[in-house]
Amino acid sequence: MNQEQIGPVLGRIPSGVLILTARSSEDDQTGMLASWVQQASFEPPMVTVAVNTKRYLNDWLKEGVPVALSLVGEAQKKLMGHFGKGFEPGEPAFEGLATEETPAGLTVLSDALGWMEGTVRSSLQSGDHTVYLVEITSGKPSEEIATGKPYVHIRKNGFGY
Repeated sequence: MNQEQIGPVLGRIPSGVLILTARSSEDDQTGMLASWVQQASFEPPMVTVAVNTKRYLNDWLKEGVPVALSLVGEAQKKLMGHFGKGFEPGEPAFEGLATEETPAGLTVLSDALGWMEGTVRSSLQSGDHTVYLVEITSGKPSEEIATGKPYVHIRKNGFGY
């Protein structure tokens, strides 16, 4: 494999940037910046979310577990900085941010371009990431959804964030 040849091409595959919210079995919640999110199905609506295997959140993401995704807009770099650093277990992830609650009781960002909630249906080990298939069951667009531009992640090299 020639990383110098593959990396520039692989990195140019665009992906959505969202904040993934999940809840532990002890009812703790956290959020993380998810930059590998793609739509995977029309009917039923599904997305894939890739999570680095080093993240403790993988212990929470089991089949049947509800999750939420808040869509980050280009103008919302503050959210990228807030969630980009990650959070330790028990550390409050949503402190100081405008939030609301989904039908399943998950925290989502009120200032996002919108949010979706769903259920983890399956997972696949994929090298240094686990890819989760999430069936979307509810959602809410913001008033800015038609005019706001979602943040899209395009990397210079496909071998790093």
